[in-house]
Amino acid sequence: MSCGEPHETDCSEVLAHLYEFLDREMPDADCTKFEVHFEECSPCLEKYGLEQAVKKLVKRCCGQDDVPTDLRSKVMGRLEMIRSGQAVPEHDVTASPQES
Repeated sequence: MSCGEPHETDCSEVLAHLYEFLDREMPDADCTKFEVHFEECSPCLEKYGLEQAVKKLVKRCCGQDDVPTDLRSKVMGRLEMIRSGQAVPEHDVTASPQES
């Protein structure tokens, strides 16, 4: 997705790190770069708005559910494997050993 215009921060970089931006899990300088990009690029701004709406909907509908204590660490570990380019196991990493 791109508006076809050159930007200081490429659309592919913005879209690849959109959830980090939404969750404020990136340095302030990067957040500022993304905000500037959204001011210049309406397709990316639209995608941002859509993802932000989905995130709010999920929070409203599922925000009260209790999460198993080890689920977050398993999910974060899986995300880290994906980000680092490591091979991701075929089996469900969130399943307990007796479920696999």
